[in-house]
Amino acid sequence: MAIVKNTASGAVQKDDAVDQLKNTDVVKSKSVHLLEGLLGNADRMLVPKLKTKSPNKFHRIITQQVKKQTWLGSLRLRHAMIIGSFLAFVAVPAVLASIYMIFIASDQYHSSASFSVRSIEAAGAPDILGMFSQASTGNTLSDSYILMDFVRSERMLAEVEKKFDLEKIYAARGLDYFYGMAPGLPLESKLDYWRKMIDINFDHASGIMQLQVKAFDPQQSQAIAKFVIQQSEIVINNLSASARDGVLKAARDEMYLAENRLAKARMGVRQYRDASQEVDPVEGAKLAAQLIGGLEAQLVQMNADLATAKTQMSDDTPRMRVLKARIASAEEQLASERQRLGSGSADGLSSGATGDVAGRIQKYEILETEREFAERAYTASLGSLEKARIDANNKQRYLAVFIEPTLSQLAQYPARFLNSFLVGLGLLFAWAVFVMGYYNIRDRT
Repeated sequence: MAIVKNTASGAVQKDDAVDQLKNTDVVKSKSVHLLEGLLGNADRMLVPKLKTKSPNKFHRIITQQVKKQTWLGSLRLRHAMIIGSFLAFVAVPAVLASIYMIFIASDQYHSSASFSVRSIEAAGAPDILGMFSQASTGNTLSDSYILMDFVRSERMLAEVEKKFDLEKIYAARGLDYFYGMAPGLPLESKLDYWRKMIDINFDHASGIMQLQVKAFDPQQSQAIAKFVIQQSEIVINNLSASARDGVLKAARDEMYLAENRLAKARMGVRQYRDASQEVDPVEGAKLAAQLIGGLEAQLVQMNADLATAKTQMSDDTPRMRVLKARIASAEEQLASERQRLGSGSADGLSSGATGDVAGRIQKYEILETEREFAERAYTASLGSLEKARIDANNKQRYLAVFIEPTLSQLAQYPARFLNSFLVGLGLLFAWAVFVMGYYNIRDRT
């Protein structure tokens, strides 16, 4: 502040104060420095300090007038760099992207279809086989995800290339090299481009899958979509056949084992009958027991007759000799029949002799038990195979297409204005982050 004396001769003293201001050092406070930094170098405040002996002091601010500069000359270097970077990295690329999207990008037509993977649900049968048809329907969720991966896989791309010439269908139109397929691309690049031109979504709640195929021609997009659905049906049928074969394989293996076991058991019984020359040794044992019983009855009767004859005649008479001979013959025959029925001792149990009737019955019972068990096992395996067949039928999958591939009449891709706006917004965001980061680092250092 300038301190000037208040006298009657104000004009003279004002000139003296101005002269003193010209020859006096400038003293500035912190607030003045801050204000100068905000205003720039155009206007600065000079605050001279005058020392007088007068107790009354007045302060006056004298502003130095500086010649006004033009607005372009007043710009600093950093302002020019910010504007230049905005033009170079935001404005110009956004304009070029908009021009490309609006005037150069080719029209793309889409064909959409909707389908789902379903399974056959068996209804309850009124007969005894109804218990077999109550198998629960398998979950088709995993099959749907498998189908999604297949549509986006290299195998699907290979199948489509066998049917269509993708390089010709998706060749660049005019100057649109961004959305077109370059010729001679490697497999990985073709797969990336294929995944850009095809889109498949799966609704977990409803199980509906939506397929969308894009191409530069509406008929070509529809044809490709139909072919993709055909290949998807083949994959689902193969999965269904694999699941069916997997369910039936174990049941068929068990049935074949039971059948072979039954055949061996029946062959063993037949060989025994051929060797023993009897159909059933049990029936032969019954006949042998009857024969032994008859011989014992005859022997008892002949012994009674012999005892009666002894009371009436001597032993040398012909009748006595005949009775004795008949009794001896009956005893030999009875002993022979008993020997055929069994050995009559405990040694025969450990020796394992099978020449007698008891041994033959034992061997026959073993063979017959094996045959009966094999028959039951074979019957059970047939029932298991039938149940497995019904379960396998319930596990069959099929592709239910309820919206066929559509034929587009209006090009909806690419979204020209939306893509232009997104490109400009992305460039602006990246430029703003870069500038803010730069000045943040600059202020800290």
